[in-house]
Amino acid sequence: MTPTAGLTVDLNSILQIPVIYVLPFILAITIIVFVHEYGHYKVARWCGVKIDAFSIGFGREIFGWHDKHGTRWKYCWLPFGGYVRFTGDANAASQPSELSEEFRSDPNIFHNKPIWQKAAVVAAGPIANFILAILFFSLAFLFVGMPYADPKVREVRPNSAAAAAGILPGDLILKIQGREMKSPQTVTEAVFMRGGEPLVVVINRNGSLQELTVTPTVEEEKDSFGGTVKVGRLGVVFRASGKEIRYERLWPHQALAEGTRRTWFIISTTGKYIGKLFTGNESVKQIGGPIAMAKGAGDMASSGFFAFVGFIALLSVSIGLINLFPVPMLDGGHLVFYAIEALRGKPLGPNAQDWAFRIGFSFVIMLMLLGFYNDIGRVVSVVTGG
Repeated sequence: MTPTAGLTVDLNSILQIPVIYVLPFILAITIIVFVHEYGHYKVARWCGVKIDAFSIGFGREIFGWHDKHGTRWKYCWLPFGGYVRFTGDANAASQPSELSEEFRSDPNIFHNKPIWQKAAVVAAGPIANFILAILFFSLAFLFVGMPYADPKVREVRPNSAAAAAGILPGDLILKIQGREMKSPQTVTEAVFMRGGEPLVVVINRNGSLQELTVTPTVEEEKDSFGGTVKVGRLGVVFRASGKEIRYERLWPHQALAEGTRRTWFIISTTGKYIGKLFTGNESVKQIGGPIAMAKGAGDMASSGFFAFVGFIALLSVSIGLINLFPVPMLDGGHLVFYAIEALRGKPLGPNAQDWAFRIGFSFVIMLMLLGFYNDIGRVVSVVTGG
């Protein structure tokens, strides 16, 4: 292939990016950010807090309006976040400004509210993200249904964890660690973050129940952008055909329960990953940036409406969790400040808060740069075929 031909292919691919990836990503991130910020906004309104602005995105405003309370609702050019600015805030991170005497005595200023109300307002954003995920998953289970296929082993890979434990083709996996296995998907979920951990597996072999101990191997798998993800694997193949997969629409209470369970699975799995990241058992190369998220949004949008809805739910949980990190600038950092204030009987001094926010800002920027770096590495890997 000539350099010119290669350049033409790359340019054609780049020209497709806005439609295939960027637009679904902007739609997904707008929904998630709106719900997150609306959680802050709604609880603040319940607490009687004065609010100056509700913004989706940063930078210059594209359009906006004032509501009857005097709050400016606006959409800005950089849709990678948002904020609710309370009266008396110095910036979008809700650092308190030097309040006038009038504001210091105003009970409707956020920074004059009781600690429990401030904590409720801050926590409402991530909680709203979790509620959005539960709702979207529940709607998918309610209107499309829960996919089921018997987790019957069709093939056991040589030298795998399943082969070492004595699992054979034809075995039906009933339980893992006491949890009932209803489909190949539930088996995957049960071992996903348990590589190297002995698991008790109950199987049905020709009508006879047997209990085996299986230790999933840790395998690195490539994602569609060339990145690697460490996962636990049994080493079995189910190969359920289209006729074997059935979708059962759930009753509303069942859909809600399953949506909650799926959301908790994502939360717990992400928590385990973060724990392993700090202990050195996971690689930071798995952290993705906006390019990876945009590609995921585009792929899911092209796979169908409910696949895209599931992606929004997954991303919503992730953003909710990230915001709970105990890092100044993020919601979790504010909650730490309020906990310290409750213990000390007074807030941290302005200098301490200022330094904490600088450190938090540096951490967030480093995290963003790491995501960009990993994204670029994946793009280079795809382009060069590495």
